[in-house]
Amino acid sequence: MTHAKDDRKFSVLIAGGGSTYTPGIVLTLLDGLDKFPLRKLKFYDNDAERQKKIADATAILVKERAPEIEFEATTNPAEAFTDVDFVMAQIRVGKYAMRSQDEKIPLKHGVVGQETTGPGGIAYGLRSIPGVIELVDYMEKYSPNAWMLNYSNPAAIVAEATRRLRPNSRIINICDMPIGIMDRMAEIVGLKDRNELVFRYYGLNHFGWWTDVRDKQGNDLMPQLKKYVAKNGYWIGGKYDEGTEKSWEQTFKKAADVYALDPTTLPNTYLKYYMYPSWVVKHSDPNWTRTDEVEAHRQKLVFGECARIVKSGTAKDTGFKPDDHSTYIVDLCTAIAYDTKQRMLAIIPNEGAISNIYPTAMVEVPVLFGANGPERLAMGKAATYQTGMITEQNSVEKLAVDALLEKSYTKLWQAFSLCKIVPDAGIAKDILDDMIVANKDYWPELK
Repeated sequence: MTHAKDDRKFSVLIAGGGSTYTPGIVLTLLDGLDKFPLRKLKFYDNDAERQKKIADATAILVKERAPEIEFEATTNPAEAFTDVDFVMAQIRVGKYAMRSQDEKIPLKHGVVGQETTGPGGIAYGLRSIPGVIELVDYMEKYSPNAWMLNYSNPAAIVAEATRRLRPNSRIINICDMPIGIMDRMAEIVGLKDRNELVFRYYGLNHFGWWTDVRDKQGNDLMPQLKKYVAKNGYWIGGKYDEGTEKSWEQTFKKAADVYALDPTTLPNTYLKYYMYPSWVVKHSDPNWTRTDEVEAHRQKLVFGECARIVKSGTAKDTGFKPDDHSTYIVDLCTAIAYDTKQRMLAIIPNEGAISNIYPTAMVEVPVLFGANGPERLAMGKAATYQTGMITEQNSVEKLAVDALLEKSYTKLWQAFSLCKIVPDAGIAKDILDDMIVANKDYWPELK
């Protein structure tokens, strides 16, 4: 798909330039220049040292592959946000040190410790909100016509906050988890990739279900997928899963048990935390969590490869590859830039997309992406099981945002105790009190 009639070139800012996901995004952008041509690529981060490691390698990569693109990395918001068309936001407030707390504090109390779900996700959400709002404000000040694609986690809580605090801003909250699962679905049924699938899906972020999956000819793929998932979850194994980490193997396989609860739909993998929290805690090591795994593997690999590129002065033989996380973002930019009306998932105000869920819930549903952003598609009525789950979890997210805005201890305690993976209000309070101490540099003082 080329756009020969259109000679525009775009300026993209990656906010969170020091992220380990940045090289994958850069490579996807460089691979997709025929679809989405760039004139400028910028990085912004408030951690100059971390960003420099990625930026120095990126400068070599860009110079070798697309020397016509202007590249710069900065910690100055005015420089970063001036003259940009798209901002890709992927910030982690508190970095891995705080992620480790999000995972280990709940586990200490026998509760799931995970960065986007349960108490850990709520804690992370309260740190992320001010950071994301700050980015939105910079964008509106320096490039008011730009779009922000935000995939800073936890997307559900961040989306609820941006809906309330910046209702008219050009921010689109997205997530790559369903994308990765749909690539697996395509593999299971023998199609090239997720873009060959036509799907219906509804829920909240990290909390949703596919109700229909077809190919472009309209053939129903659900029976074949259900049969496979009932037995294997979304695990494929073999060459496909060669680089998949152990914790993800467990998650993809566990989808079989999550599916068993509702064989009329196909589940998002994150539902395992809500449906089988005791199993998750039993299979967790409170001293070695996902953060430790990421720091030991992904972070070492990415920074190691960046250092190698800088040392050798060339990126020609780099091991960096584009990933589903980044191909999705570039597809999305292309859809907005060229008004393609591509069907993709986004987290948007419900307003009738799921007819029996709060209109103000930030739901994850398919939308058509074009020049004016997302146009929601109606997914009909949620079944009783899903309605109960969504209503409860959405109330948790709303209470978390209330707690931040009102600086309310009680509202945050309510959020923790209403969360399905926390067994009771007493344990919720113990976790909350520990979290308050850990987050003293990030949260407002609660009263």
